[in-house]
Amino acid sequence: MALADPRPADLAGVSDILETIGNTPLVPLEKMFPEPGIRVFAKLEFFNPSGSIKDRIVRHIVAEAERSGELQPGGTIVENTSGNTGAAIAMIAAIKGYRAVLTMPDKVSAEKQAALKAYGAEIVVCPTEAPPDSDDHYVRKARAIAAETTGAFMINQYDNPKNADAHYLTTGPEIWRQLDGKVDYFVAAGSTGGTITGVGRYLKAQDPSVKVVMPDPVGSIYYTYFKTGQVDETEIGTYQVEGIGEDHIAKCMDFAVVDEMHRFTDDDAFSMVRELARTEGILAGGSSGANLWGCRTLARSLDGPANIVTVLPDTGLKYLSKIF
Repeated sequence: MALADPRPADLAGVSDILETIGNTPLVPLEKMFPEPGIRVFAKLEFFNPSGSIKDRIVRHIVAEAERSGELQPGGTIVENTSGNTGAAIAMIAAIKGYRAVLTMPDKVSAEKQAALKAYGAEIVVCPTEAPPDSDDHYVRKARAIAAETTGAFMINQYDNPKNADAHYLTTGPEIWRQLDGKVDYFVAAGSTGGTITGVGRYLKAQDPSVKVVMPDPVGSIYYTYFKTGQVDETEIGTYQVEGIGEDHIAKCMDFAVVDEMHRFTDDDAFSMVRELARTEGILAGGSSGANLWGCRTLARSLDGPANIVTVLPDTGLKYLSKIF
């Protein structure tokens, strides 16, 4: 007896893999969050074809750049990345015939680096401890490469408002629709701030009572900036969770969307994502663990029933040698 095709009918017979981006599942995590009346839902962004939430923003930004003429046929996409945006760029570059040159800190997992090369991208690895004003910092390195490369286009994920727009247009509406508007809290860590800004704006536009909570790693400047409006550079430190927290203020990050922020450690995040695998059967990455830690901290502080939504940005298959 043949098994039925589990895909939605609108995914049958797609013209290319980019049409499978988005419309990811939202699942309840009932074993990890047994508190009465508290329901935590996780949006599984590793269902996107390159394995992360970043497929959404790269597809949107590249399409807009093609329409405007900023990105020409045969051009080069240059970007600084912690790996997931790079994978999305490398995948899309392979499909569309672009060259991809990607810079990243050396804390990026070996699995992520290998995936970028597999797609045919060129990678430049920079020291994680390089300060933001150093020529060796992965952001400055990408900008330098773009400046000296003919036909280069930068996604510019940290400062490009289209990053947040992609989530306002897709991720936020999907969450709202999947829960029939029954959303009380949204929890997400941020680096560029695209996810928390775009989703947060959309959910609050539908219901201003929705609260947005952001976990931030020790070693990032965002927590203190949110609390005081000031950057404390003495707090900049190294940490092993990838893709969240930051050593500079990203212009894409809208702190006005955030209602509360909490600090976590690598151990907090990694222990949560290991628990996720062993109790819920979901293998996700370190930033997912950070988001789940934020959900647990929030759940334990609540007195009444609530629906809490978070995102699991990528798959744990990208971190087997590092976290698991």
